[in-house]
Amino acid sequence: MNELTVQKLKDMPDAELIGKGIGTFPEIHEKEIKWVAVRGQGYYDWAIYYGLPNDSEEHIRFYGDKMFTESVIKRLVPCTEEAYKLYRG
Repeated sequence: MNELTVQKLKDMPDAELIGKGIGTFPEIHEKEIKWVAVRGQGYYDWAIYYGLPNDSEEHIRFYGDKMFTESVIKRLVPCTEEAYKLYRG
C-alpha cells in the first residue's frame, strides 16, 4: 500500500477497507491478531480494529478492539502526519 494521505481518504467511499492483515505485535497482544483498517463515514476519520485470526473481517470491523498504539498504526498503514491526525482515537 502506498502512503495514506488526506486526499486518498477524501477520494475513497465511506467505510472503505484501507488495509488488512495478520501478524504478531507484542505492543498490542501476546498472540497473533488479525486487523482491518477502515475509513469512517466521512474522510475526516479512519481506524484500525483487531481480533482473533479466525474472526471474519466483518466481525473485526464491527466488534474488534480499536488499535491505539501509534507506532503499530503507522507500521500497518503508512500515512502522512496529516492523515494520522484524522485517526479516530
